[in-house]
Amino acid sequence: MRGILFAFLGGACITLQGVANTRISHDIGTWEAAAITQFTGFILAALVWMLTRDGRVAEMKQVKPMYLWGGAFAAIIIFSEVTAIQHIGVTFTISALLISQLCLTFLVDIKGWFGLVKQKMKLPQFIGIGMMIAGVIILKL
Repeated sequence: MRGILFAFLGGACITLQGVANTRISHDIGTWEAAAITQFTGFILAALVWMLTRDGRVAEMKQVKPMYLWGGAFAAIIIFSEVTAIQHIGVTFTISALLISQLCLTFLVDIKGWFGLVKQKMKLPQFIGIGMMIAGVIILKL
C-alpha cells in the first residue's frame, strides 16, 4: 500500500512540476526553467538527506559511473515535458509520457537491463498497453 501511495504522490508531482515549469519557461526560457527546477530539487534533496542521514555516501565509489548520469536525464525530461505541454497540453502530454514510460519499462523488464531480473510479459500486459494507447488516441480525438 505504501508503494502505491508514493506512486500516486510521484505522479501528482510530475504533473504539477510540468505545469509549473511551463509557466516558468514562458517568463525565462525552457532550459532556464530546467536549471532552476534541478537546483531547487537538489536543495530539497540535500535538506532531507541532512535531516534523515539515511544514505551511505562513502559507498558512492561502488556505483557504476553511467548510473551517476541519471540526474542529467531530468534536464531532458523537463525540457521535453515543458515543450510538449506548450504544444499539446497537459492531459495529452502526461498520457503520452506514461505510455512512453510503460513501453520502456517493458523493455527493461523483458531484457533484464541494469542488472534486473528478467520478467516474462504475457498477453494481458500487452493488451493493457494497447488499451492505454487506444485511450490516448480517443482522448485526443
